[in-house]
Amino acid sequence: MLPDFYCLRMGSTKDKALLLKLMTLAYQELFPQQLDFAHLTSTVEQYLSAKTPLWWVKLKSQPQSSNIIGGLWMGNAVDQVTGKRYSHIFLIYVKPEHRRQGIATALLEKAQNWSKNRGDHQIGLQVFGHNQPALTLYQGLGFQPQSFLMMKSFDSV
Repeated sequence: MLPDFYCLRMGSTKDKALLLKLMTLAYQELFPQQLDFAHLTSTVEQYLSAKTPLWWVKLKSQPQSSNIIGGLWMGNAVDQVTGKRYSHIFLIYVKPEHRRQGIATALLEKAQNWSKNRGDHQIGLQVFGHNQPALTLYQGLGFQPQSFLMMKSFDSV
């Protein structure tokens, strides 16, 4: 449940710009040395649809356009072991000044309810290995690693 001065509202496919803004904030925070996140536009273009819902957390006290402080973007994935569809969290983000108030936990609760209501038996997400606050939150809420994404760069240093 969200703290009293916040509320949750459903987004739509018309919210591409807002979704891109929050995704860019998240990636800038995690990768401050990288300057270009233009590739996120194609991610939003490719995956945002009526079947990949959005929810926004906003301040109740501020005007409509300036009050979004976080969001949740859901999608679909396929379990590579069982072949079953499951809910996947594409993005969960809360602006730094609003963290540690239970907002991300409330968004994860929303994600789990959406997933259960559509008949899925599990929910997944990807988290960067160096994002310790997120790892701590997710593990505290019962998420466990299932696999590891491993990369090898061919770029010279």
